Amino acid sequence: MNHFEYGPEGLACEGVPLAKIAAEVGTPVYVYSRATLERHFTVFRDALALAGVVDPLIAYAVKANSNVAVLKVLGDLGAGADTVSEGEIRRALAAGIPGERIVFSGVGKTRREIAFALSVGVAEINVESEPELDLIAQVAADMGVKAKVAFRVNPDVAAGGHAKIATGKSENKFGVSFAEAARLYANASNNSSLEPVGVACHIGSQITDLEPMRAAFTKMRGLVEQLLGEGLSVERLDLGGGLGVPYFNSPEPPSPAEFAAMVGEVTQGLPVTLAFEPGRVIAANAGVLVSEVVHVHERPEGRKFLVIDAAMNDLIRPAMYDAFHDIRPVIRRGGETVYDVVGPVCETGDTFTRDRALPPFTTGDLIAFMSAGAYGAAMASEYNTRPLVPEVLVDGDRYAVIRKRPTYDEILARDVVPEWV
Repeated sequence: MNHFEYGPEGLACEGVPLAKIAAEVGTPVYVYSRATLERHFTVFRDALALAGVVDPLIAYAVKANSNVAVLKVLGDLGAGADTVSEGEIRRALAAGIPGERIVFSGVGKTRREIAFALSVGVAEINVESEPELDLIAQVAADMGVKAKVAFRVNPDVAAGGHAKIATGKSENKFGVSFAEAARLYANASNNSSLEPVGVACHIGSQITDLEPMRAAFTKMRGLVEQLLGEGLSVERLDLGGGLGVPYFNSPEPPSPAEFAAMVGEVTQGLPVTLAFEPGRVIAANAGVLVSEVVHVHERPEGRKFLVIDAAMNDLIRPAMYDAFHDIRPVIRRGGETVYDVVGPVCETGDTFTRDRALPPFTTGDLIAFMSAGAYGAAMASEYNTRPLVPEVLVDGDRYAVIRKRPTYDEILARDVVPEWV
């Protein structure tokens, strides 16, 4: 469920018409629903509770939507943060999420990032390779602290809505192999600068079938039991994220309740706490991208291009992942015309969809890309020197700009011309 519905003034986010936001903030613009963010998190949390999962760490995947206001909405509900850079850790802290609810993942953590994570007391640093484990131990020793680490294990299970977001196969760059996990865990347990607290896995994103997850989680349970049987301490099993969301043209994914029931079955009786890293399932359907039609370009052979003011730099998922987004008129209308929907960037890849049947549009009309709250603004860039899209958070009948659109002067001021040029 989301809170984007048609009303007397067209498509609205909660109690605010999108046309009003477009008129006052300009387009393109991202619009998020606070009520939807809160509902999606509480549904996920409550489903785990009903499945018998006690006091889990639900670390929202910051990469999905990293706006500090969004993080604060979720943090105030008890969410932690799954982060993959120092910058994301800083965003979580700025939103009031304490270090003990922050997980630090990623395959290329630098010495500086590790030191920062240790200085703020993150819950765990997810180790992704033996060289990284050595580096964490060195940094912790230099600082005179003990690093809490968990080992991200690659379970060699394929899953994910696209090859570029599948992370659990042996050929993917993520995590240590099962063959080396127990040895590395034992080595870390004997290192005075390390405190192993658990193991973790994450096999992909936009997963619409529970069976790959069940297979991976079952392997992870076996690893925990092996480590415990060897007399090693294991406090936490981090099962990652990846649960898919409905993108309107895709198969209906499992519900949070179905996911939680599977988790409860697989982990029943395991004497560890569980952690999860949901991102897309919380944020995707809580946001839309609103854009204005620049014009309709019709070729003599009949192909129609709906040219809009949003581009691939604003929403890159279709260009990068061939991703589908439902496109709706802000002012509802009847009829049907087949369009290629394209943006103004000088790339053929700046195409949101081809041969899509949509209501007829004309210059100045507004359209909304649905399910754009995850991996939309967070992946945006200023390619072609196009200003970053502003972000708006709606709460009932009020809204606030939570990231403003930079001016051209602000963009240009970041460049420095050496005096010798």
